[in-house]
Amino acid sequence: MSSASSHIAGAAQSLPGGGGAAGSSPRIPLLDLSRSIAPLREELLAAMARVVDSGCFLHGPDVQELERAVAELCGVQEAVACASGSDALLLALMALGIGDGDEVIVPSFTFFATASAVWRLGARPVFVDIDPHTFNLDPQRIEDAITPLTRAIIPVHLFGQCADMAAIDQIARRWNLAVIEDAAQAIAARFEGRPAGAWGVVGAFSFYPTKNLGGFGDGGMLTTRDAALARDLRLLAAHGMSPRYYHQVVGINSRLDSLQAAVLRVKLARLREWTAARQVNARRYEALLRAAGLEGRIVLPQTDPRCEHVWNQYTIRIRGGVRDAVKARLAALGVGTEVYYPVPLHLQKCFQSLGYGPGSLPHTEQAAREVLSLPIFPELTVEEQAIVVDRLAQALAMPHSQAA
Repeated sequence: MSSASSHIAGAAQSLPGGGGAAGSSPRIPLLDLSRSIAPLREELLAAMARVVDSGCFLHGPDVQELERAVAELCGVQEAVACASGSDALLLALMALGIGDGDEVIVPSFTFFATASAVWRLGARPVFVDIDPHTFNLDPQRIEDAITPLTRAIIPVHLFGQCADMAAIDQIARRWNLAVIEDAAQAIAARFEGRPAGAWGVVGAFSFYPTKNLGGFGDGGMLTTRDAALARDLRLLAAHGMSPRYYHQVVGINSRLDSLQAAVLRVKLARLREWTAARQVNARRYEALLRAAGLEGRIVLPQTDPRCEHVWNQYTIRIRGGVRDAVKARLAALGVGTEVYYPVPLHLQKCFQSLGYGPGSLPHTEQAAREVLSLPIFPELTVEEQAIVVDRLAQALAMPHSQAA
């Protein structure tokens, strides 16, 4: 089993009421996909059966309808399906002609794909520090990183909250830079009322199973207001081929299959409901954590008042250098948690040649030492949230030597 597959399986396997290290006490998983899928089982099977019966396994009507629905959700004219969120970023860069010798400003506190897409095209990722309150790119630091070689900015809407797109948009206009939104974790999020994916020249989304709108495998989508750019994206995602066997450019093979699209269409109808449940859970966590008096030991997530946060993750900070010990203790108590991300990209071995070292991005490095994500999936119950907070209090209260 791949590391990604084992992560999904591990997130879903510890259901409430199970045994394990917590004895007879309920186990609270980080994510329980089965709870969202079970009520939709017959509808999902029927949708997949329609694809099987149609024989339209690629570029079928389900793909076209999903593109239309996502474009409407994001308030843009065009949406282009592809094979993954990673491919969405790669295709966006390819369509903008970014390659050898170009520089692209990215955060280091994000998933690997944000920077690897830049690297794969021969361009240079330029890592910029984050706003410590939102974990997103700090606009005040972006301009300091711009050089004559800079071509684009990729802000990541981390954990479901949009970056400061008003400030980033102003900077991009001033320097004539393209903005590619990495909205992999932020479908249906908004900044100043405008949806994620509608601010930049291109928005990139992921349908990885753990996302707020997740499929039964990989999948991605690109959004844009530019019809000509959408045509280029479609061409690049299909080997640069148009018409069949005539290749206009060297593209890649990146298609969303009709079975995934059928699944995603069923789930998209519930996205508003699931998002609202995540938002309720976030508000409840804040109340419970404050009532438990834990603010001296942790830092609660902060929401920019201009944002509508969709809470792909509920991420706190654990102060005092004991994050890993607290995580281990919570696991022993039956609570699933995760660290997104323990090693910032600028300190990854594969990017050593870029010349960054410890201390280069202090806010990013501090976040990597302190963050811990708690369960926040839509079906999480009030009782389970109370248990999570109680066990977090227990883990924080233990002597450090015992918590490890």
